Amino acid sequence: MGFRSLITGISGFVGGFLAEHLVQCGDRVLGTSPDGRLLPDSAESLHQGMRPLIAWDFAQPEGLVEAARATIEDFAPEVIYHLAALSVQDDCGETGPTRLAMAINVDGTRQVLELAASLPARPRVLFVSTAKVYAPVDRQHPHVSEDSSLGPTRPYGMTKLEAERVVLEAVEKTGCDAVIARAFQHTGPRQVPRLMLPQWARQVAADGNDPIEVHTRDAWLDLCDVRDVARAYRLLAEFGEPGGIYNVGTGQNRCSGDILRQLLEIAACDRPVVETRPGRRQEPIADPARLVVSTGWQPIIPLRQTIADTLAYWRERLSGSSQVANDSITPGG
Repeated sequence: MGFRSLITGISGFVGGFLAEHLVQCGDRVLGTSPDGRLLPDSAESLHQGMRPLIAWDFAQPEGLVEAARATIEDFAPEVIYHLAALSVQDDCGETGPTRLAMAINVDGTRQVLELAASLPARPRVLFVSTAKVYAPVDRQHPHVSEDSSLGPTRPYGMTKLEAERVVLEAVEKTGCDAVIARAFQHTGPRQVPRLMLPQWARQVAADGNDPIEVHTRDAWLDLCDVRDVARAYRLLAEFGEPGGIYNVGTGQNRCSGDILRQLLEIAACDRPVVETRPGRRQEPIADPARLVVSTGWQPIIPLRQTIADTLAYWRERLSGSSQVANDSITPGG
């Protein structure tokens, strides 16, 4: 028997892949999005087999309307995956979080916890946080465990750390059954092209003779396939410890230049590359030991497949054979 699962932010990048994975696992899925609709390029199985979505716009102060609340109560979720977020760093502010970022990322989390507490049978809540809550790392010691120093330097990480505090307070004071997943960078088909791999893949797929513009070929990061991330979330919902915090990442220190090299090789592209923000950057790299021990999770999709699938997606999209939404950000994981 699968779980009855509610996904907030189901129309976001990770939300769609998570929904597909849950359906494959035999779960029943109900989702929320700001306008109550899926993205047009979500899997056909979701459009055919999903219940109608619930409109829940965390940017609006009125919150969840009574009819939507009644639908959720009738569904009686056993797990709530809280993915809805303003999740692109540049959208959250420059020196401090914007009011919108606080409303969606912090107050929205509080709304979800209040909903969970009000249901007759309390569900487990999986809250998706980010590796951006960690303090900066140096190139000699980039790996971080869940106990490493926290110290977000940008507003997105600040809002997520505050939301983590809200979750942990609910665990302590109300007995909320919640698990926190700190997701490291993840990518794949259908990701908006403001982010690294899809931005490059879209340029390559466009053909032509223009140079490929990249920020830097010397950024080091932990990059996971979105489909492996979806698997991790499902496993944490089933096996994570109440109040537990888990890194979701590969543990591998990847170089952006190597990712770019593989993309150009797969595409047989020999166009010149221009760096617009050259210089070395080191992102935190996950120590995923706690996740592995608790759930048995391992990343199974090779980076080269992720790159190839992302390139294929953009080639199909730019060919005009795929109807997809515009590139605006929909709050979602």
